[in-house]
Amino acid sequence: MSRPLTIDDLYRFEIPGDPALSPDGERVAYTLSTQDAGNDRVVRSIWEVRDGGGPARRLTHGPADTAPRWSPDGTRLAFLREGQLHLLPADGGEATALTTPARCPAGAGTPVWSPDGSRIAYAAPETRRDDAAPVVIDALGWKSDGAGLIGSVRTQLFLVDVESGEVRQLTRGDRHVGPPTWSPDGTQLAYPAKSGPDAAVLGPSAAHVVGVGEDAPAPRRIGPADGLVGPVSWYPDGSALLVVGRTVFGVGHLELLRQPLDGSAPVSISAALDRNVLPGGPGYPGALPQFHGDAIVFCARDRGATRLYRVDAAGISASPLPVGTGVGGCSVATKAGRAALVVSDASDFAEIALLDLDAWESAEAGEPAAGHRPERLTGHMARSLPDVALHPVTEREFTLTDGTVVHGMITRAAQTPEGGPLLVDVHGGPHNAWAPHSDPVHLYHQELASRGWTILTLNVRASDGYGEAFYTAAVGAWGETDEQDVLQPVATLVAEGLVDPERIALTGYSYGGYLTCWLSARSDLFAAVVPGGILVDLTSMAGTSEEGHMIADHEIGDPERLTALSPLSHADAVRAPTLILHGAADHTCPVGQAEQWFHALRTRDVPARLVMYPGSSHLFLLDGPPSHREDYARRLVEWVTTHTDR
Repeated sequence: MSRPLTIDDLYRFEIPGDPALSPDGERVAYTLSTQDAGNDRVVRSIWEVRDGGGPARRLTHGPADTAPRWSPDGTRLAFLREGQLHLLPADGGEATALTTPARCPAGAGTPVWSPDGSRIAYAAPETRRDDAAPVVIDALGWKSDGAGLIGSVRTQLFLVDVESGEVRQLTRGDRHVGPPTWSPDGTQLAYPAKSGPDAAVLGPSAAHVVGVGEDAPAPRRIGPADGLVGPVSWYPDGSALLVVGRTVFGVGHLELLRQPLDGSAPVSISAALDRNVLPGGPGYPGALPQFHGDAIVFCARDRGATRLYRVDAAGISASPLPVGTGVGGCSVATKAGRAALVVSDASDFAEIALLDLDAWESAEAGEPAAGHRPERLTGHMARSLPDVALHPVTEREFTLTDGTVVHGMITRAAQTPEGGPLLVDVHGGPHNAWAPHSDPVHLYHQELASRGWTILTLNVRASDGYGEAFYTAAVGAWGETDEQDVLQPVATLVAEGLVDPERIALTGYSYGGYLTCWLSARSDLFAAVVPGGILVDLTSMAGTSEEGHMIADHEIGDPERLTALSPLSHADAVRAPTLILHGAADHTCPVGQAEQWFHALRTRDVPARLVMYPGSSHLFLLDGPPSHREDYARRLVEWVTTHTDR
């Protein structure tokens, strides 16, 4: 007999990710994240599962083993153990250290094997900063969420010889560089790097190429310097670079760009899709684009869900994944014609699966034909939580008075009576999105649904997956543009009698925290509000956040608008009891934002409470100490139920 998911279940979570498919397409190595309650930490280890070869098996025992990558011949796995490169024989045995703190005092980065398997390239901090030393700041970009105060330390490219362990630095300078990729002949590395006048801050970037020989010339920029370049890779024939980026720096979709090596203008090959390409990152599921024959397999977001696409001479097509399935990672074995995926849907948490890419063309649009579905190889969450069933999620569209259509999801326990309490949850970004999939982060949704609540999540304007015009709709008008995207759908549910108008609570994190504060000052609809990881003063945010420069100059644009669009300017109108939850080591939305809001409310006699989580960064809800994530969920549940109780 099944039972609902509870907050206590957090400690039983086993979340697979970062799949790496062996060159022969038969084995998938991946990272498994589990919870260590005794030491209050997330443990990451490397696991392997074989196609049709029995249950998954654990290869390493952590506590911080990540980024498994197969050697080109499939005989070894490179991975990171507590920041240092290690090698593991594919047929069994003990892992050996390839780099050490003596050779790499700041640690290594995700390993990238050379085509012949003799060397590994990676991007990593150039030096390790002394945490006790003064931080001398001469340029912007002196802090980083999760890393803290980095001062003038920049990420550079390194090369390590697999046999000798000798490490050589390839790039230098006052600019961060991104992950490298090898040319097909193994003589060069391509990588992204900042290219603006202050190259340490968020700003323009460009593709670069550097030779790996001892006497190689200095790195050279490939293509324009005023665009936005993310991950890069080489075309199989070495004729061009494949870039995830934009031709013009600013807010908008990332595209797949073909960048000729002669430096001429890049050409978009994904613009016709009108969807944002997702290379993957914390909180933004996706995967690096990869070649399969003459086609490119990549991820993009559609209606909140990350989907797999391919582009070739015939155009762009969606993968034959079942409707409602989302992709959280992908690794392609070109010769084997397969892709290893992380897939999830509304009823099942993320697991590892295999997809036959060679059968893609024969699959019909929409629901795939029999035999074309991805084959799930793991069942970690089903094993750790065998008796749990998630509450159903129903997708819903709301047409606003101005004609805008807002896509949302409603979570309710079966047989929940109408007229009960409602929690509205606003996502962050603002260019992220809610997906109609299982959610291991926002456990309070399931907990409240079990208590008779309705949960409404909305992909308001600026959300990802609805076209670039929707994606950029709130630029220069945060709060003003999207406030009705929340208020009108709530009014619709009230008018339908689904929820009690006196028992409505509002929450959101990051940008969602911003909009929660904004709405609490603009409407008396909410009986309780819980903003998390907030930003309320766009002027101070511009100078204290690692992303403040980008927000002020590009998301808002007009400096005269910073004050008007700051919730702090409207704090006099707030009446709702407010619980503020914030990581004390947050450098994306600095904790001073939470302190300013708490001060503004308490000095105006608004019932308010501020909870800070020591040592936790902006992303602690994803992978921070389990006790902090549990506390966050429990406090939210207690606050909204207490202040909506009748």
